[in-house]
Amino acid sequence: MSDESPQQGWAPRDPDRPAGPTPGERAADTPPSATGRPGRPPRTGWRRLLPTWRMLLGGLLLLLLLVAGALIAGYLLVDIPPANKAATAQSNVYLYADGSQLARDGEVNRVNVPLSQVPRTVQQAVLAAEDRDFYSERAVDPKAMLRAAWNTVTGKGKQSGSTITQQYVKNYYLGQEQTIKRKVKEFFIAIKLGREESKEDILEGYLNTSYFGRNAYGIQAAAQAYYGKDVSKLTTAEGAYLATLLNSPSTFDVVAHPQQRGRALARWNYVLDGMVKKKWLTPARRAAITFPEPGKVRAPSGMSGQRGYLVETVKDYLIDNEVIDESDLAAGGYRITTTIDKRRENAFVKAVQDTLLDDLDPAERPEDRTVRAGGVSIDPATGKVVALYGGIDYTKQYVNNATRHDYTPGSTFKPFVFTAAVQHDSTTQDGRRITPNTLYNGDNERPVQGSAIAYAPENEDQRSYGEITVRSATNLSVNTVYAQMAVDVGTRNVKQTTIDMGMPKDVPGFHAVPSMALGTLQASVLDMTQVYATLADHGRHTPWTIVDKVSKDGDALPLPRRTPKEAVAREAADTTTSILESVVESGTGTAAQAAGRPAAGKTGTAEDDKAAWFAGYTPDLVTVVSVMGQDPDTGALEPLYGALGQARVNGGGYPARIWADYTAAALAGTEPTEFDLELQPGAVYVPPAEPTRTRGPDRERPGQDQGPTQGQDQGRTQGQDQGNGNGNGGNGNGGTTDQGQDQGQDQGRTTGRTGGQDQGGTTDGGTTDGGGTTTGTTGGTTTGGTGGGPSAPRSPSAPPRPPATDR
Repeated sequence: MSDESPQQGWAPRDPDRPAGPTPGERAADTPPSATGRPGRPPRTGWRRLLPTWRMLLGGLLLLLLLVAGALIAGYLLVDIPPANKAATAQSNVYLYADGSQLARDGEVNRVNVPLSQVPRTVQQAVLAAEDRDFYSERAVDPKAMLRAAWNTVTGKGKQSGSTITQQYVKNYYLGQEQTIKRKVKEFFIAIKLGREESKEDILEGYLNTSYFGRNAYGIQAAAQAYYGKDVSKLTTAEGAYLATLLNSPSTFDVVAHPQQRGRALARWNYVLDGMVKKKWLTPARRAAITFPEPGKVRAPSGMSGQRGYLVETVKDYLIDNEVIDESDLAAGGYRITTTIDKRRENAFVKAVQDTLLDDLDPAERPEDRTVRAGGVSIDPATGKVVALYGGIDYTKQYVNNATRHDYTPGSTFKPFVFTAAVQHDSTTQDGRRITPNTLYNGDNERPVQGSAIAYAPENEDQRSYGEITVRSATNLSVNTVYAQMAVDVGTRNVKQTTIDMGMPKDVPGFHAVPSMALGTLQASVLDMTQVYATLADHGRHTPWTIVDKVSKDGDALPLPRRTPKEAVAREAADTTTSILESVVESGTGTAAQAAGRPAAGKTGTAEDDKAAWFAGYTPDLVTVVSVMGQDPDTGALEPLYGALGQARVNGGGYPARIWADYTAAALAGTEPTEFDLELQPGAVYVPPAEPTRTRGPDRERPGQDQGPTQGQDQGRTQGQDQGNGNGNGGNGNGGTTDQGQDQGQDQGRTTGRTGGQDQGGTTDGGTTDGGGTTTGTTGGTTTGGTGGGPSAPRSPSAPPRPPATDR
């Protein structure tokens, strides 16, 4: 046995000591940093998930290498392509709902000119509008692209961020589709183009390929389309306006869209101010420049009649809903199926011609030169526009009367106030719930109570009605009642409810003030039809459309989603319908009875009698008609006084008669359908028991309210319930008032039954020429009240009905 030394490198082991280092002692092979002494402590917990600075730096370098590689690869792989199809644009084909051809357009109007023929100030105006640093910047501006993308994402407006070079590439080499692939190609082609072509060549190409509206491609075609002159003769002001159009040609055409004049002028001023900032224009010269009015639109001959109005409405729908870019649509190649029913469209044209246009005699009555008409018809169940009347002829009268926004709808707005009242369970100032039977003070010029804005509206002909029910106030279109009701409901509630039902929130003049109840907003006929369609569909709102399908090269394009939604409760919409039935049965809209259908509707007169409206509907069809006054030479809106040989043109006259004739033809061959209504509690009709009075502006006129209010309401009610018209109103003196005459004449000529015994055997309604010339004895013998029994259609040989009074 020998004493052997331990092997080198191994420490002696104490059998009583546990394995491993003792506290405060580290293993010989453990690095200092692993223990935290004296090196860095170990990364433990969530810190282990964070990348180190070395990893971040390496990742950033790798990303830069990848981006650089992608840019180099893109530059090498993307070639400058040949010109796109816009240089040889195709036609767009528009079809009726049944597939038959409606119209064809898309022939490109373009004449290329060298840059030397474009005045220097016109070039500068374009640069001020689109790219002020064009000559000093590169072909692409990444900062501007990122800024535009951020503004678009954050809701500050859709912006392209493109330089003129990029826009030229889009116009001439690519297309208008908003895809990432197209934007990537545009980026690389613009870089190559900027290296291979001069700034002058690029600007010349841009000016010759840009779309200016009115089917004009290029600055030369635009100069002819808007000012009827060669581009070389354009003034600075005219050049600035053409530059304005580049931003949005359809929007800023002040002739085609007069309601957008304010926006167009703001953009025009922006262009000129930009020229001053770039020192291309002196402040003194800038101050002396006035707006250059463009010439009238010369519509293509293929757009005559209603075709042009329909095509224009379709284009606006596609562009506004971003289905197709305006320039791309102008380039053509699309097959567009509309929702227009050819038979109903023809019926609308015939109704306007037979009822209104045939009565015009401009040679004898100069006032007839101002008469215009517009109308829209919508299927309430689908929201589809089935017919549209835009004017006498698109090639003669370019402005579309169905979509323009420069007339006020008057009292056709009042039903929306009542709908809002029911929707919000509103009460009067003294706490009474608002229903059709709620009493209001209908005195003329009665100040509105509870409003911070002082307002005392006038009633039609300054009549006072005393205590009157909401139903009667609707029948007679009493302004003071509805102005007060708007305040009771809350003007903001009224506005929001109307928007929920389909009214665009940006309609001019749409302010939450008491006067809104009288229809002071500048809504189009199409806007009003949309909201009435919500009433007809029991409060369900379906966004309107005039396009059923769109395709290009066989590929279908997606259309906007139009999901129906409940805008207001059914009882709110249906209760409104119930009082609008009364307007047709015994109010200012009795001429609509000639349609031979259960109907609800409201008459209206625009401010200063510049337009007369009738908005009406059956359970199956909603149609709004407006007769408007406009000077054919100056375009100024004109009152309709003296037109058609009448002192005034009211909604209950020509508009309601057009509505009736069209509705009868449009629904021919179908069975009449009754309204299926669910009313609010307390909305069932009861005859008014309260005494009423009517005063003129200067003196008391007792007894007149018996005719228009109690006589109509009680006669109508008892006529329906008991089959005889000898109610309390039957012997009232009110039958001898002007209102009684209008009612008697209108009912005699329209339905073959007048006030007669319904409103009193001694009323003028029973003995007027209207009653006598229609049936001889109808006015004095008819029973059943003004609302009882089916409506008889108007005799074709009957003389024209006089308009009912309404505002």
